[in-house]
Amino acid sequence: MSKNIDLNEIIESLQFEGEFMGSKPFGSGHINDTFKLDFKAEEGQKSYILQRINHEIFQNPAQLMENIHGVTSHLRKKIIENGGDPERETLNVIPAKSGELFYKDSNGLYWRAYNFIDKASSYDIVEDPELFYQSALAFGNFQRLLADYPADTLHETIVDFHHTRKRFDTFVKAVEEDVCGRAKDVEEEIAFILDRKDYTSILVDMQEKGDLPLRVTHNDTKLNNVMMDNKTGKGICVVDLDTVMPGLIANDFGDAIRFGASTALEDEQDLSKVSMDLDLFDIYTKGFLEADDGSLTEKEIDTLTVGAKMMTLECGMRFLTDHLQGDNYFKIQRENHNLDRARTQIKLVADMEYKMDKMEQIVNKYR
Repeated sequence: MSKNIDLNEIIESLQFEGEFMGSKPFGSGHINDTFKLDFKAEEGQKSYILQRINHEIFQNPAQLMENIHGVTSHLRKKIIENGGDPERETLNVIPAKSGELFYKDSNGLYWRAYNFIDKASSYDIVEDPELFYQSALAFGNFQRLLADYPADTLHETIVDFHHTRKRFDTFVKAVEEDVCGRAKDVEEEIAFILDRKDYTSILVDMQEKGDLPLRVTHNDTKLNNVMMDNKTGKGICVVDLDTVMPGLIANDFGDAIRFGASTALEDEQDLSKVSMDLDLFDIYTKGFLEADDGSLTEKEIDTLTVGAKMMTLECGMRFLTDHLQGDNYFKIQRENHNLDRARTQIKLVADMEYKMDKMEQIVNKYR
């Protein structure tokens, strides 16, 4: 944390309960600075999560927090109606004493806080297939509870985030401009993506024609964005709601498969280790559609396999675009890091194409 940040100023400006006892960095996120704050309250120790909103990426914190407050308030109401625990099954925003949903400090930095969900953990990798199943139940339940939320009232926190056709146009421009002179060394990867130009429009075209409804989507459905209860092992709460905005179910489902059903890390250099695990695809599909419980349309279910391939192709395209442009967006730890990432996604896309019939059979088994 910067020496210029006055933590006392921030604590005094938000509606925390009790006497401040201490703080420590928390979590493994790469976008926002996150801290756990402990307070001594009448009922014992009470903890909160405090985050600095990265307003270089999320340039309108007021709209961002308006989205999060609207969605979590809706979830809280539904959880109470269903006899659940709203303190553990959704994030709860702690407002500023001014009444705003965030606090802008004297350095011009933006802060927000939530109740801390105790006796729960998140996981960065699929150590056990049951974890992946629980995350599917959690994200499917998240979608079901928000099925009647008016998605068109949400702000786009990152404009055209999953507009794959526009992502493709940006990629083509990066290839043509070739500002770093790298295109000659990745001709095979470039050709792979260019050959799938028409595919990048499928979901966007369906949505524009009205065949797919806009939903409240999470847009970052990785395993580590679900809190698992330490005692029961159940997925209890979906977190990291910064990219909650209008979107397509296929994208949320697809991004979870892209990340969680891969047999290798996102930046694996040995491509022989990279494939799409059909058993993990089966487990996630089962959980997602169980929790959905009939809230999705038939056409949405038809596009789940498209979403898996589309999100993987989009991500590979974005990694390769960044490589061609000089690694300006995604953080890198080594030379050609984004190229390695792009190659894993391309390998996954090819493997999904080979296994697409089996993937569709799995979806039909659980629909």
